[in-house]
Amino acid sequence: MLTSSIKLKILVIGESGVGKTSLMLRFVDDSFDANEQPTIGVDFRVKSLEIDGQRLQIQAWDTAGQERFRTLIPSYYRDATGAILVYDVTKMNSFQKLETWLEELEVNTNRNITKMIVGNKIDLQNQRKVDRELGKKFAKQQRALFVETSAASNINVQLAFEELVKKILEDNIFDDQNSLGKSDIRLTGYNREENQQSVGGSCTGGYCGR
Repeated sequence: MLTSSIKLKILVIGESGVGKTSLMLRFVDDSFDANEQPTIGVDFRVKSLEIDGQRLQIQAWDTAGQERFRTLIPSYYRDATGAILVYDVTKMNSFQKLETWLEELEVNTNRNITKMIVGNKIDLQNQRKVDRELGKKFAKQQRALFVETSAASNINVQLAFEELVKKILEDNIFDDQNSLGKSDIRLTGYNREENQQSVGGSCTGGYCGR
């Protein structure tokens, strides 16, 4: 029997052009537009999920990566329960900028917010600049989940959101109104077996728990 609905606010952040909007639209609508225009300010979409007998309403907030919109962002970080930090595996600079996004996240949210590092665009293997192991190591240092995805080819997108949601439910206590009660990060456990997918014969996808 399902419990009443829990609402979770998930931020999708990172540099402009890494595919944040495409990931969100693939997750919510199972759609992809190669000509998707950059987000102006903030956009959000809602999707209902059922996980482990719990009915969940996921609010995915897509934040603009351009510098000129950064002053608009902090107020939208409020009450976030999770964050997906996205980089483009074909652009080393987008990976290096994750440090800045993590700092902004810590300033504007609960420092114990559940995080996932996502390396997007693994369908472009011949253009890869960021090795998977580098992304995985960085995520481990940040005590974050890790996965590589392709919004274009629909690889690991649903997995990314669902595993983040499961970790949020593990990390947090919800009150009787199914609102976030308090955060209590657990530093042990969650050794879910790594799930890997292949592109062009090589292992490039996969989820890593923290």
